[in-house]
Amino acid sequence: MKRMKIAIFGNAMKSETLREVKHLLAFMQLRNVEVLLSQELRQELNLRHYEVYPREDENNLKDTEPLDFALSVGGDGTFLTTVAAIGRNNLPILGINCGHLGFLAEVQTQDVDQIMDQLIRGDYTIEQRPLLTVTPSERDHIPAPNALNEVAVLKQGLSSMISIETRLNGELLHTYEADGLIIATATGSTAYNLSVGGPLMMPQTRGILLSPIASHSLNVRPLVVPDDWQIDLSVKSRNGSYMVSVDGRSQIFNDDTTLHVKKAPYTVKVVQTGENDFIHSLKAKLSWGI
Repeated sequence: MKRMKIAIFGNAMKSETLREVKHLLAFMQLRNVEVLLSQELRQELNLRHYEVYPREDENNLKDTEPLDFALSVGGDGTFLTTVAAIGRNNLPILGINCGHLGFLAEVQTQDVDQIMDQLIRGDYTIEQRPLLTVTPSERDHIPAPNALNEVAVLKQGLSSMISIETRLNGELLHTYEADGLIIATATGSTAYNLSVGGPLMMPQTRGILLSPIASHSLNVRPLVVPDDWQIDLSVKSRNGSYMVSVDGRSQIFNDDTTLHVKKAPYTVKVVQTGENDFIHSLKAKLSWGI
């Protein structure tokens, strides 16, 4: 029987995460599971005998050695960091929640042993979650252009609102006069989109959300468009620049930079260990039905 092999990611600056990682390492050792650690965890815990994942070879390419799973130990922010680290390596991710409100990191620490035994015996399902990819005009680039939650176009600091000319498949939709515009996946509907009053979407929904932030017009509402459409954004601001946030990774662009947002050519595999996990999360974390 093939020995299971996993990689563990987590925020090495948080004591709760480090405590849970130590528990997982002891658990995996008892079950003869091979473990690799992120560079940050390996360094913080001083575990030099563990391999690092992902590893870069001399050509600066990500290692694609065959692993079974990645564990993201922390909150939803850690989960997004894990997604970016794995990239196209097609590795299923299980989120273990050491934070607060977590829709991606769904497994609670008190359930970890039970859930890990489920994984070891193959009692789980895989959900394919789409990503968004953002491509700036030719002169610019974004180092990590893919987002599981959202791409947000934002004004800078305390500057006045920005104008965001938005086209869908080349056709003008609207010029948003607002503090910004969130373009979110169904997965990201519970993130930044939720905080600005955007609608929630089941993760299986095939759509892309457009939600304005503090729109100047009360008539402008969030909109869901098909997930195979391209969204083109041209921004004008008083100070000549604006910010783009890709799952929290921010970058400044000049107004002459146009952005093209569409569904990425690959998905993220999210491990599910029970039925209707999202519905359970709505009830437990948003107090639905109470």
